[in-house]
Amino acid sequence: MSTQTQPSARLVLASASWGRKKVLTDAGLEFTTQVSKVDEDAVLAAAVTQHGPQSPAQTAQLLARAKAEDVAGVGHAEGTVVLGCDSVFELDGVAYGKPHTEQVARERWQQLSGATGVLHSGHWLVDPQHPEKSVGRVSSTVVHFSTVSDKEIEAYVASGEPLPCAGAFTIDGLAASFIESIEGNFQNVVGVDVFVLRELLAQLGISIVDLWK
Repeated sequence: MSTQTQPSARLVLASASWGRKKVLTDAGLEFTTQVSKVDEDAVLAAAVTQHGPQSPAQTAQLLARAKAEDVAGVGHAEGTVVLGCDSVFELDGVAYGKPHTEQVARERWQQLSGATGVLHSGHWLVDPQHPEKSVGRVSSTVVHFSTVSDKEIEAYVASGEPLPCAGAFTIDGLAASFIESIEGNFQNVVGVDVFVLRELLAQLGISIVDLWK
């Protein structure tokens, strides 16, 4: 009696983040990338108009969902699932995204020195063939920063590393020497919590081992 092998699920990452790509690659997952064209400011403004102010965690989840649904709206093969992610750093109740400029990054680090904040990463998983099958979760990690000197701040800002990063830092790069400790998932601070991904996949009836290379 012959058995028919079901096609393996294929993961599409709706992000250009090198950090997220590295996390998924290091976790042994096979995936492709397709960057969303979502206007994040417009999505957030619409949500605020309709539902009121969004917390940092809500913002991360909102944008992760928007990215996943945007990419899922383009044709994909049966068995494909799309993962959208977005990270927002919270300090004293205020949400901080990417600084983009050296001046903003410098100001952020003057705030981060000796402080404690929370990195929220929103995750949203969509089955493009069955859009009603979508699940999401926010993973939050507390980050404790050491006291950083002005000289160290200037050198870090000049490196360019913090400019494209939520919260103006990366835990897996130069800023690692400025981070005393974390409470939560390390990979989440990089941009995607693989444990959360595993649980979201399971909710859609997919085993993460089916995505291993």
